[in-house]
Amino acid sequence: MPAVLALLRIKNLALVEELEWEIAPGFIAVTGETGAGKSIIIGALQLLLGERADKSLIRTGADLCTVEAVFAGEDLRKLNAQLIEAGVEPCESDLIVKRTFSASGGNRQFINGSPTTLAVLKNLGDELVDLHGPHDHQSLLSPEKQLGLLDSFARAEEQLAEYRKHYRQLQTLLAEHAALNTVETAREQELDLLRHQINEISSANLVAGEEEEIESRYKLASNSKRLIELASTIANKLSEADGSVLSQLAETQRLLRELEKIDDSISRFSSAHAAAVIELSEIARSLSQYAEKLDLDPAQLSALEQRVSLFESLKRKYGGSIPEVMAFGERAAERMGKIEGRDAELERLASEIEKIRTQMNRSGEAVRKLRVKAVPKLSETIRRNLRDLGFRQSEFKAQLFALDEPRPNGFDSVELLFSPNPGEPLKDRYQHRWRDRACGRSKDAKLGTRSSSDLHHSPAPSGCDCLFSLRRDKRSCAWPHFFESARG
Repeated sequence: MPAVLALLRIKNLALVEELEWEIAPGFIAVTGETGAGKSIIIGALQLLLGERADKSLIRTGADLCTVEAVFAGEDLRKLNAQLIEAGVEPCESDLIVKRTFSASGGNRQFINGSPTTLAVLKNLGDELVDLHGPHDHQSLLSPEKQLGLLDSFARAEEQLAEYRKHYRQLQTLLAEHAALNTVETAREQELDLLRHQINEISSANLVAGEEEEIESRYKLASNSKRLIELASTIANKLSEADGSVLSQLAETQRLLRELEKIDDSISRFSSAHAAAVIELSEIARSLSQYAEKLDLDPAQLSALEQRVSLFESLKRKYGGSIPEVMAFGERAAERMGKIEGRDAELERLASEIEKIRTQMNRSGEAVRKLRVKAVPKLSETIRRNLRDLGFRQSEFKAQLFALDEPRPNGFDSVELLFSPNPGEPLKDRYQHRWRDRACGRSKDAKLGTRSSSDLHHSPAPSGCDCLFSLRRDKRSCAWPHFFESARG
């Protein structure tokens, strides 16, 4: 099922306080006098497509404006790769786009509940909706879009995906080959830099997990004076000073023994007291040993300081952590090995390039054959649709041209040529003129779908405007529906 606009919510936009429009399947027209607020619907969609938000659009007395749309359809899954790459939750069946902006200047946008950037929203909007009007961008004028429509008509998606895979592989290999095949001076400069980086990292003798251990030891060592002072003071008060805790407990222990001679039921207290004395003695002994262990000499502290400083220096240059620094060193060593073994690597890359180029040429020719076969059928189908719309003497022709070199979409470009009247030559810049004539013959506005929605707006006579929504009507005069009708 093609992707369609299913729901539109608007809150505090211009005159609209709150609107929720659930769009039913089929052809929909919204009519009303000029100034009734129909253009606000177009404005809301423009905001959802990444247009600039002006705080003057916020309804008077409100602080926050919100617009939200829900798109539905299985074709939305084709956008999942783009969404995942942008860090956004992929689509299952619905795509939810939301945008808010405040009077204070805050601007936030969400796709499927995930916060995103305005650039991502705009890129997604280009795939979802086309706004057609006297001054709006029309994607059909894009050569890439024209070629994409031809490929869709020719059912060349699988072959084109195969070609693009080989094309990307070839570009990667060519870039690697060019990077190795640099002038000698640049090559030597890079080798010098790589040797310095590798030597700096390898001479540090880094070990995974060492950073945490060194930092812990350095923390103790740098505070050793205070730690020794505290531990020694406690041990002294427990056992060594005059009137220490243990000396006083010895007296209380003697008194308890005398008490036990008179009343043997006191024996349990005497035993507990003796255990406490033993425990406190052990604490005093352990603290004394702890203080002796912390008595580091200045040379050890200096060595730890240098190690910590080295870690920080390497992280600033090569990565945020020691494992990242080690990984950088490995990559640098691999790069140096490739440069030093440049001739052998260049030979290997050249062989791989030829292999991938052959595969790319084979898949590119498969795409071209489908395009060549589809062009005359497409031209005839469009002419038939034009005659149905009343353009009985018009001419249309899809023309395929070979490119000088391979491009991401194949070996060809396409021009869609149109002549609305007898005697006029076929031209490729007339699309916007005849489409406005075809779609606005009653000077109404039109809303159709491409992958999701095509929007076109123009004023109607007598102060009345119309906004049409067409979701599945294959007799639409919108370009994508010519292709859909032809394929169907």
